[in-house]
Amino acid sequence: MTTKAEAPGAQPVPALFFAKVERRYAQGAGEGAGALEILRRADFAIWPGELVALVAPSGAGKSTLLHLAGLLERPDGGEIYVGGSPTAAMVDAERTRLRREEMGFVYQFHHLLPEFSALENVVMPQLIRGLSQREARARASELLSFLGLKERLLHRPAELSGGEQQRVAIARAVANGPRLLLADEPTGNLDPHTAAHVFGILVSLVRASGLAALVATHNMDLAARMDRRVTIRDGLIEQLP
Repeated sequence: MTTKAEAPGAQPVPALFFAKVERRYAQGAGEGAGALEILRRADFAIWPGELVALVAPSGAGKSTLLHLAGLLERPDGGEIYVGGSPTAAMVDAERTRLRREEMGFVYQFHHLLPEFSALENVVMPQLIRGLSQREARARASELLSFLGLKERLLHRPAELSGGEQQRVAIARAVANGPRLLLADEPTGNLDPHTAAHVFGILVSLVRASGLAALVATHNMDLAARMDRRVTIRDGLIEQLP
């Protein structure tokens, strides 16, 4: 299992790097209008093979940070680098290509296509990327087997447990060998035992593939199992003890 984070002989660069990033939203209209500042010249980096927990109270800007990292929003200042490439000046088509080729996304709800099997759900993003049906099926089968779903390849989402559905979603997110995985409460819909199991599998995948992962979570037990924890405070991204 390889990702772009493993290029042999290459000088290591952060998978994701925020350089003096600013993000604010307009509030109100007219003379009394102001701006809500979410990020204020924030610096932040995630390196290949690193698992970072993003923990912050509701309204602090976790979703904004993930949207910026995923190139779904543009910063109001500063620069965001993905694998060393600056993104602020990219046109939408370039940003879409970078998301497709360099990033994987996992959400609280799995968002699997219900009419397709687990295998087909993981094959699909690879076909969109341009892989052959044979290559895509082989890669999907390898990933799902690694995640403990070898016997469930042909099952549709409704035939899978919540934990199994989320594992398929994780496989789909990394199917194209991304550099960066962005996860928003990936175990939030699962019971504690299943959440711990799915998270353990996610950690194993990150370690085996060398990709970088930023995981937003309210689960402090899971956050404690990651390499480090960060939060958003006064517009800055700060390291937690």
